[in-house]
Amino acid sequence: MAIIKPFKGLRPIKDNVEKVASRPYDVLNSEEARIEVQGNPHSFLHVVKPEVDLPEDIDLHSDIVYNKAKLNLESLIASGMLFEDEKECFYIYAQTMFGKTQYGIVGAAAVEDYLNNVIKKHELTRPDKEEDRMNHVRVTNVNAEPVFFTYRANENLDKIVASIIIQNPEYEFVTEDEVGHHFWVVNNPQIISEIESIFATEVESTYVADGHHRTAAAALVGAERKRNNPKHNGTEDYNFFLAVHFPDNQLTIIDYNRVIKDLNGNTAQEFITKLEKSFEVKNMGAEIYRPTCLHEFSMYLGGNWYRLIAKKTTYNDNDAIGVLDVTILTTQVLDPLLDIKDLRRSNRIDFVGGIRGLGELKKRVDSGEMKVAFALYPVSMQQLMNIADSGAIMPPKTTWFEPKLRSGLVIHKL
Repeated sequence: MAIIKPFKGLRPIKDNVEKVASRPYDVLNSEEARIEVQGNPHSFLHVVKPEVDLPEDIDLHSDIVYNKAKLNLESLIASGMLFEDEKECFYIYAQTMFGKTQYGIVGAAAVEDYLNNVIKKHELTRPDKEEDRMNHVRVTNVNAEPVFFTYRANENLDKIVASIIIQNPEYEFVTEDEVGHHFWVVNNPQIISEIESIFATEVESTYVADGHHRTAAAALVGAERKRNNPKHNGTEDYNFFLAVHFPDNQLTIIDYNRVIKDLNGNTAQEFITKLEKSFEVKNMGAEIYRPTCLHEFSMYLGGNWYRLIAKKTTYNDNDAIGVLDVTILTTQVLDPLLDIKDLRRSNRIDFVGGIRGLGELKKRVDSGEMKVAFALYPVSMQQLMNIADSGAIMPPKTTWFEPKLRSGLVIHKL
């Protein structure tokens, strides 16, 4: 069963929350972050992307960068922009996008749950990205950004959340992407105890939806501190890390699409002919065409959109990985036809989150930057959890969650 623990959150004073709250570190490159912080010295990007305050040619993994993150965090605290709650609390963080609201319970997840696979994963992590986030935690001594977890919806937790959100939120604002953010502080001891108890007795597992590298980094630093503390007793704050837990029935995974730079020596017609061995291919014309179901793809090539329906011989509905459309695309197209063997390292392929729309695929092909684009039908939450339950790993760049969690609303100190 899952452990979730209240904690004394470090968070913005109410009047300044919009100045502090920022997009997460991994959705902006350094140049974009520098532009975004202009005129706002309080943005939490100064903590999660501290290179914005350093020379542009700085090594992003140097000690100078991590130390700058620590100094910037200390400055926010010293200036009174951030304060620490006096009591251990849970928090409710809700987001509204396109008229739909999802409600997450913010609490400290257990390092032991990660190590024992109570917290389940569905993606591989890269050691270099893990080490980067580990160094950030080590130097700043906080979990600066929450990770995005899900759990199988629970009626008892739904009732508790419903009883909290009828009150006025502590924070409420709308960001430039038209996403509403709502935040409640839960400091009632009885409610806190009920939330802990329900997770401990009714929530068998939690699942990493988004933030695998931050999750791994937080857990590995916690384990590292345990090894280095001869007086370790299991109650220390480093045994826990910051997570927002959303019920699975409130979340939506959107499409995560692919653009490729060349056709591996094929002409457009040769490529289409080869595709017909694995797919039913139909030219849909110049109007954008979006896949409508699993095993259906759309392809943009030479100014036209094509519908591709995978033949039954190309997938296995009884295999958690073999049934995925990303697997079909890899095994039937990217590997054999385009000679793209390693999606993580190839410089001939790029990935486009569905939030940008299929027009972004058309734009990148029409510009000449890319030669062909593929749009996929989104993975379902059930598929994600089935894969995580089986211990299998999804192919790279399979899931894209929106809206993204804002950073800086609450911080967990180690």
